Amino acid sequence: MFIPLHDKNPRILIARPWVTLGVIAACTAIFAVQIWLNLTGQGRLLYGLSLIPATLSGAADLNPQYYLVTPAATLLTYNFLHGGGLHLAGNMLFLWVFGDNIEDAMGHGRFVVFYLLGGVAAGLVQTLADPASPLPTIGASGAVAAVMGAYLILHPRAKILVPIVIFPVYVPAVFLLLLWIGIQVYTAITGGGGGVAWWAHIGGFAAGALLIVPFRHNSLPLFGGGKLPGGLRLRKRGPRGPGGENHRDPTQ
Repeated sequence: MFIPLHDKNPRILIARPWVTLGVIAACTAIFAVQIWLNLTGQGRLLYGLSLIPATLSGAADLNPQYYLVTPAATLLTYNFLHGGGLHLAGNMLFLWVFGDNIEDAMGHGRFVVFYLLGGVAAGLVQTLADPASPLPTIGASGAVAAVMGAYLILHPRAKILVPIVIFPVYVPAVFLLLLWIGIQVYTAITGGGGGVAWWAHIGGFAAGALLIVPFRHNSLPLFGGGKLPGGLRLRKRGPRGPGGENHRDPTQ
């Protein structure tokens, strides 16, 4: 399986990826709240804060018992909910491996905006792909896909540690990320893999690949080319270690 475990890609501008760590902490804490609420309370939380294409497009109205925020606001809130432990762990692992270098490339403040815009773009593409769908979509994978798209443009030659069969090997980021997005596009077009927001992944990935150009530090080269900006030093660090999920119809 092509699951990233670690990358050989030191940070340049920041000492710690505080926003990346903050997102991981926030998603984990919110998932703990979901578990604490158990079945009854969790239903309202999931349906009230998830992205539902039909309500966002105006094709349907949300059942009043689930209403918590406006449909437009769910373009932000859905990014912080997850449907299970594996769902959360997978998204956070991808964010942990790829997120710090993208945060490094633009700084903490810009990365907050970038990450949220990636999630919004992912949600909009998912809605455009199926505007009448009443099925809730949750998960950080659209925003994380934006991080991955940015990583492809900024660090295509970085080495990513992945387990192939049972042996961990390093592969170029361009190979791993193009393979990943290729699977998303193929599955979305063929209609396979029900229950996953494939178009959100595609939309987020494309948004990240575009947004990295204006959001990055203006002296950082694209595509892993060129030299480091003058006066900047590599920061030393040790090894380090997305799909939206559908639920029952909450519209009326």
